[in-house]
Amino acid sequence: MSDSLSIALAQINPVVGDIAGNVARIRAARAQAAATGAQLVVFPELVVSGYPPEDLVLKSAFLDAIEQAVEDLAVDTADNGPAILVGAPWRVAGRLHNAALLLDHGRVAASRLKHHLPNYGVFDEARVFAPGPVPGPIQFRGVRLGVLVCEDMWYSDVAETLAECGAEILVVPNGSPFELDKVGVRLARARDRVVETGLPLIYVNQLGGQDELVFDGASFALDGKGEVMVRLPAWAEQVVTTRWQKQDGVWNVAGSMAPLVAPVPERDEDLYQAMVLGLRDYVGKNGFPGVVLGLSGGIDSALAAAVAADALGADKVWCVMMPSPYTSQDSLDDAAAVAGMLGCRLDTINIGPAMDAFDHMLAPHFAGTNAGITEENLQSRARGLTLMALSNKFGPMVLSTGNKSEMSTGYATLYGDMCGGYAVLKDVYKTAVFAVCRWRNDNFPAGALGPAGPVMPERVITKPPSAELKPDQKDQDTLPPYDVLDGILACLIEGESSVEATVGKGYDEAMVRRIWRMLDRAEYKRRQAPPGVKITGRSFGKDRRYPITNGFTRSV
Repeated sequence: MSDSLSIALAQINPVVGDIAGNVARIRAARAQAAATGAQLVVFPELVVSGYPPEDLVLKSAFLDAIEQAVEDLAVDTADNGPAILVGAPWRVAGRLHNAALLLDHGRVAASRLKHHLPNYGVFDEARVFAPGPVPGPIQFRGVRLGVLVCEDMWYSDVAETLAECGAEILVVPNGSPFELDKVGVRLARARDRVVETGLPLIYVNQLGGQDELVFDGASFALDGKGEVMVRLPAWAEQVVTTRWQKQDGVWNVAGSMAPLVAPVPERDEDLYQAMVLGLRDYVGKNGFPGVVLGLSGGIDSALAAAVAADALGADKVWCVMMPSPYTSQDSLDDAAAVAGMLGCRLDTINIGPAMDAFDHMLAPHFAGTNAGITEENLQSRARGLTLMALSNKFGPMVLSTGNKSEMSTGYATLYGDMCGGYAVLKDVYKTAVFAVCRWRNDNFPAGALGPAGPVMPERVITKPPSAELKPDQKDQDTLPPYDVLDGILACLIEGESSVEATVGKGYDEAMVRRIWRMLDRAEYKRRQAPPGVKITGRSFGKDRRYPITNGFTRSV
């Protein structure tokens, strides 16, 4: 039996489907860990395939390539260097599993199959994977390691079985997506397992953006009392070797590891970093040369531009001001100021000629009607068409700038301001937009590629929001104040509350019913919206799947 062990936590950023690239990332992390004396390197869940691989795992050619990659990685471990614990889709007796594989001494030395398959929210693993049996410990260098794959840590049965079978250290490879306040939830679940078993726990989480999901890393290690002994920084790749010793039958991190206990980011910082990493990886992993967006002089487009500059660098962000006869001088000035503060390119394309052309084209058919929402929507669609034309001609992805409050209520124009390849604010309520803009003006995020210092004038944050599609228009002509609106929406969306329960929280009943109907009627628009990074516990898309044709909510 051993009384010491060096375990490296490899918090890396894989790419779904990039098997060769992921193998190269694993090898690089292993070499880095080997240089610090690691005996075992623990990687995130399904790191060989990237997570979540979704229906890629239904392709036999993909699974064949995964298995060959694992065999190649196993051969690497014949060099007397560190063993590696990697995650991969793995076929066993004709069934496909989400597996953790120990590669050591040139072979696949052990495998453990995920027992609890999440089938809620953004997860649908039960659709493609078979559950494995409750696992026993893995013998490694004279130490019994209890491996729980991600979801298995959220239930007591797997950890308790491992403890009963003699496990000494719990090791948890993860692909846990970010959402606000989830760091505390993860830590609480991990502490539950530690309290139940009396065993220390190592938690290794993935980093990076994958479509709507973003993974924050924030890996950690707990001692047998549940105290945080190691915490890796969120939002950054890290390979850190921890050294463990056994004293009086108890394993613990050896020596002073204080420099490895990174602080937990504050809420607005987490939100901002999630948007930055989600956009950076969506653009980079899909091979876009940059982004183009409409910069209106309003707060949403200013925040989207700031996120893009911090994610990609100002030279890859193309801002376009598209004024109409209703655009105020303040908006023109504010758009120019934002672009100047960010250092981004700004062009102006007046949509007045397009408005005139549509008016002339449709005049015979609109005769005898009053101007209204149709004409307002034509302005938005002229802007969307302009941005799409620039994207088609020059290659940058159109970045949509709508927020969750707008997406919820339908206060967004389909094929207009909803055009785009990615909606970076899609899961960010308007009240959170105000808060995170103030945070960014006062802080320079770690790893940001944009400018230090403020990124937008104070007036952009304080002036009343307006779409400027008609004279003197304000958002609150149509919507309640955003603090009221967002409170109601949080009840209806995240809380799944009834009208009555929402009214019981102090909101006006007529207002709640109106917002309920707006939320319901906008479902068809959201189905056609671009993807956007998940921030809350109930994002639009995989998290929240409501029928478009729906008689229940329309009867309320």
